[in-house]
Amino acid sequence: MQTPRDLVYRAYTSSLRRHLPADQLPRHIGVMLDGNRRWARERGAASAEGHRAGADNIAPFLGWCEEAGIEVVTLWLLSTDNLNRGAAELEPLLGIIEQVVTDLADTRRWRVHVVGALDLLPEQTAQCLQQAAGRSADVDGMVVNVAIGYGGRREIADAVRSLLREAAAEGRTLEELAASVTAEDIAAHLYTKGQPDPDLVIRTSGEQRLGGFLLWQSAHSEFYFCEAYWPDFRKVDFLRALRSYAERERRFGT
Repeated sequence: MQTPRDLVYRAYTSSLRRHLPADQLPRHIGVMLDGNRRWARERGAASAEGHRAGADNIAPFLGWCEEAGIEVVTLWLLSTDNLNRGAAELEPLLGIIEQVVTDLADTRRWRVHVVGALDLLPEQTAQCLQQAAGRSADVDGMVVNVAIGYGGRREIADAVRSLLREAAAEGRTLEELAASVTAEDIAAHLYTKGQPDPDLVIRTSGEQRLGGFLLWQSAHSEFYFCEAYWPDFRKVDFLRALRSYAERERRFGT
C-alpha cells in the first residue's frame, strides 16, 4: 500500500518528467557511481554490501535513461586506481562487476561496450566482460559503456600508442605523423571512438572532482554533482540532473 509520501514523490517525479524539454536533453551521459563504500560504512556493513547495493541500482538507472531517450550512457565501475585495493575488497568487487555486466548484456535491451585497460584485469574477468559485450553486439538499443580498469590518462596514452602503431603499419615516419596529427586523429583511437562526447557528467556522493573520468571527451561537458550516495540515487535525482542540464546555456568553450 502506498503511503502519502509515496504518492507525493510519484506526483513530483511525474511533474519533473513532463516539464523536461525533449529537445534540450543530453545524447550521452557519463556517470561516476561514487559512494558505495561510504554507504556501507554508515550502515556498519562490509564494502561488498555497498557495491552490491550500487550494482542493484544500475539497471533501474538505465531504464530511466532509456525513458528519457538517452542514446549513450557511460558508467565508471572501476578505475585503474581501484585496482590497487587489497584482495579482500577487490576480488568480491570484480565478481559483482562481472555479474552486473553479464546481467545487463543478457537483458538484450542495451548494447554493452567495455571501455578500459582490460590487460590490467584478471584474465577471467576480462574474458567474462568481453563475452558479455559480444552477446549484446547486435542489440539495437541504447549503448552502455562500462568503464572497468579505466583511467583517463591511461586512455589517452593508449590512444596515442594505437595511433603510432597505425602510422607505423602505414609506413609513415614519426616526423610525418608529428607534422600532420590532429586532435581528431587521437579521438579516433579513444575507447569511445565513434560515439558522441558526453553532454552531461553526473557524480554522486557529494564529491566535486573529475578524478580522471573521460578526460578527453568531457572537455565541453556539463557537470552535475549530487549529494546522494550511488545506492541511494533515485529517479527524482536523475530528473533533477536533466532539468539542471536543460536550463544551462552551453557555450562549448567559447
